[in-house]
Amino acid sequence: MMLKSLTISLMLVGVAMAYNSYRSLIPNGGSVPNPCGGASWRGVGHLAEGGTGPLNRFGADFAANNHVWDRTLCLLDSDGDGRSNGEELGDSHCHWSVISGGHLSSATGHPGICEPVGSGACASSGFTC
Repeated sequence: MMLKSLTISLMLVGVAMAYNSYRSLIPNGGSVPNPCGGASWRGVGHLAEGGTGPLNRFGADFAANNHVWDRTLCLLDSDGDGRSNGEELGDSHCHWSVISGGHLSSATGHPGICEPVGSGACASSGFTC
């Protein structure tokens, strides 16, 4: 019983650590606005704010790009709201990198959730707060 509890605890720590490391691989990953209001969205690549469960379209694109922020991912509009991932994450010129950083503006949107949530333009996304 104790071994089972320890195994589950270690698995949860591993998930939490992986999640934190992914945030550091995208510009402003720790300060992406919550499209439902309130604090920042911690699980940027997921439909759930906490970073668990199914991936959103940005999360799927990020995974398909080998978890690398580059010009290709930056220029995509993963959520289909008319703004590139780079624009939403404050890297509109696609210059940011994990190694060199770069000049960033504040993140102004969520790259994986069409905004404004509930608008006519975003109705087809099916996401609700």
